[in-house]
Amino acid sequence: MRIITGLYRSRQIILPPFFKDRPTTDMAKESLFNIINNNFDYAETSFLDIFSGSGGISYEMASRGCINITCVDINKKYCEFINHNFKSMYPQKSPARVINADAFKFIENTPLNYDLIFADPPYDMEGIERIPELIMNNPGLKEGAMLIIEHSKKTRFTDMIHIQDQRHYGKVNFSFYKK
Repeated sequence: MRIITGLYRSRQIILPPFFKDRPTTDMAKESLFNIINNNFDYAETSFLDIFSGSGGISYEMASRGCINITCVDINKKYCEFINHNFKSMYPQKSPARVINADAFKFIENTPLNYDLIFADPPYDMEGIERIPELIMNNPGLKEGAMLIIEHSKKTRFTDMIHIQDQRHYGKVNFSFYKK
C-alpha cells in the first residue's frame, strides 16, 4: 500500500502479517480523492475514518494537509498500527486521534461534528445498510457534511435519503451522501 500524493507521496506502508482486510486500491483512491479535492480544503476539514482498517484513507488525508483526523476501528492491533504510522510520519504532533471502538456504538453515542466521514466496513458485515441512516440522523452532524461509504456491488444504497452520487471502480463502489 502506498500514499498517492501530498507530503508523503509514494511512501510505502507495509501491512503487517496480522492484517487480513483489503485496503482500498490505488485506482479507487485516486478517483476518490479527485472528488474530495473538488469539495474540500484539507487544512480546514475535520475528517472521520470509521472502520479504519489499515488507515490508508487517513494517511492520504494527512499527506494532503488535513490536521483534524479521527480514526475508529474495533481491532486493537489495527489501531496500534495506525498510531505507529502516524507517529513515524509526524513525530512532533500527529494530526490523528485513533480510537479503538465499535464503529456502530461510536456513531450512535458520539456527536459527529465532522465535515467529511469515510466508512469502509467489511463488505459482508451485517448491518452495513444502517450506516447512512445512523450517520445522517446523528444530531451533531455538520450541515453540508459529506459521507462516503466504500462497499461491494451487492450492497445497494440508491434509495437512501441524502444520497448524492455513486461511483464504481472495478470491484470498489463508493456511495456519496450530503447533509
